[in-house]
Amino acid sequence: MSRPELQAPPEIFYDDTEARKYTSSSRIMEIQAQLSERALELLALPDDDVPRLLLDIGCGSGLSGETLSENGHQWIGLDISESMLNIAREREVEGDLILGDMGQGLGLRPGVVDGAISISAVQWLCNADKSSHEPRLRLKAFFGSLYRCLARGARAVLQVYPENVAQRELILSFAMRAGFAGGVVVDYPHSSKSRKEYLVLTCGPPSLSSATPKAKGEDGESCSEDDSSGDEENPTVCISDRHRPRKKQKVNKKGKGRNWVLKKKEQMRKKGNVVPPDTKYTARKRKARF
Repeated sequence: MSRPELQAPPEIFYDDTEARKYTSSSRIMEIQAQLSERALELLALPDDDVPRLLLDIGCGSGLSGETLSENGHQWIGLDISESMLNIAREREVEGDLILGDMGQGLGLRPGVVDGAISISAVQWLCNADKSSHEPRLRLKAFFGSLYRCLARGARAVLQVYPENVAQRELILSFAMRAGFAGGVVVDYPHSSKSRKEYLVLTCGPPSLSSATPKAKGEDGESCSEDDSSGDEENPTVCISDRHRPRKKQKVNKKGKGRNWVLKKKEQMRKKGNVVPPDTKYTARKRKARF
């Protein structure tokens, strides 16, 4: 079966028929409950019986939100599909619902959210559904607004289905640029059926409390980094640290040269900035008579 995000934009794919079909499937409801429970576990909220305000990104018909309510938390749900949110209202979910596009930013006040989860939603940002959509700019807007609305030290756990390694690295790189610490946790890394990937991100610089949790192995127990070292394509735990000291660049006496300029321009493109195209005149020194 083709991936849903390759068939149509989410607001079109999840129409009234698909939304009702999705919510009435007992298999999907069970999988959503399991993923939400695992995401809540990875959030590592304090065990003090105090309700937290959580954000459910791509909440759909509120299946994952029900898990948050059952655990005693209050939540806000954001989704781009009006049909999905209509089903959520019919089901009388306890969370507050927002119709919006996460690729344009979340629009929440800074520091108001104690944690965030997302089940099978963030990979949709990697697809350009309209001529105005640029995946890099949408990822930048999403992670920037998510970082701002989270309280200092709060976590975001995003369960994703990346299409390939490059897509996973793209998503993680924009999370790190926004200021998050953390990495990827892969449950059941050697099972093609049960394998699940979670981005576990902490708002703030790396610390002992922001260490990436261990993943689950085939037997349901936690497995260490060594247990998954054979999975070369996707390690079980991948920790990224954007706060390492940068190495000093060696500068030629003659100047930085064309290669250095081209490299810098490529870095700017990856950050989503508009950069003039490379030509034969790029980095060429102007003559004195110019």
